[in-house]
Amino acid sequence: MKNHVTVGVDGSAESRAAARWAAREAVLRQVPLRLVHAVDWPLDPVLPGLGKQDVDRWADQALTETAQELRRRHPHLEITTRCPTARPAAALAAEAADAALLVLGSRGLGGLVGFLIGSVALSTVVATDTPVVLVRMADDPDGPGTGSGTEIVVGVDIHEACDRVLAFAFEEAARRGCPLRAVHGWKMPPAYSYVPLFDPDNEREVGQSVTHMVDDMLLPWRHKFPGVAVTHSVFRGSAGEHLVAASPSAGLVVVGRRLRRSPLGAHVGPVAHAVLHHASAPVAVIAHD
Repeated sequence: MKNHVTVGVDGSAESRAAARWAAREAVLRQVPLRLVHAVDWPLDPVLPGLGKQDVDRWADQALTETAQELRRRHPHLEITTRCPTARPAAALAAEAADAALLVLGSRGLGGLVGFLIGSVALSTVVATDTPVVLVRMADDPDGPGTGSGTEIVVGVDIHEACDRVLAFAFEEAARRGCPLRAVHGWKMPPAYSYVPLFDPDNEREVGQSVTHMVDDMLLPWRHKFPGVAVTHSVFRGSAGEHLVAASPSAGLVVVGRRLRRSPLGAHVGPVAHAVLHHASAPVAVIAHD
């Protein structure tokens, strides 16, 4: 049974914010927390000229200091540390294999809203089937706007199976005691762009039909989680843009990604990509078939 939360730790301010977020999540789930720092020696030493002992000492210090801080904040939380020697993305994916959740830190884009997704974070997201949450420094649990009352926003796609995505979102909303908002973006069929006299009633009918389909998709989950207040927003246009627009009021944005391995490298899909780079809240990426 996957009964712990894993977080990547590297001593940076971003990873410390992620560790604090992960610790709070572990407390909510009532499960242990695992701190992981991957040492990629000798390909990627921390600073030029450092030896392996220096790198190991630095890694131990990063883990120890983070664990000590979290134990002060959460004295009853069980915390363990791991320091595997491997490429970071591979090590984090391996450590996440038996975890319920993997949490990673991500840099904010300065004065702009959003993330700077590094190659390690993106490669880790596509290398594991475990749900991954990316957290910025601005998403620190001790900062403003991160209370348990903020809503969960989830992107749904009526054309794909979203059970894993919806299960995660509803469980998080129930765990936090907060409302859930489902967001779906739709587009008119391409053939309509060639119709010279387009009837606006057709667009309204399509919009109503899509709304009913979203209602039908959410109905069994409403019954399964009767304590979760659920709303939905159905828009014409890009789902990614609407999820990003909804993110300022969210404590967490949940998106799905298809399980696939691209020969061209890391790929999460256009909606998840847009949300990962521009959302102003932590983002959970859930792999699904």
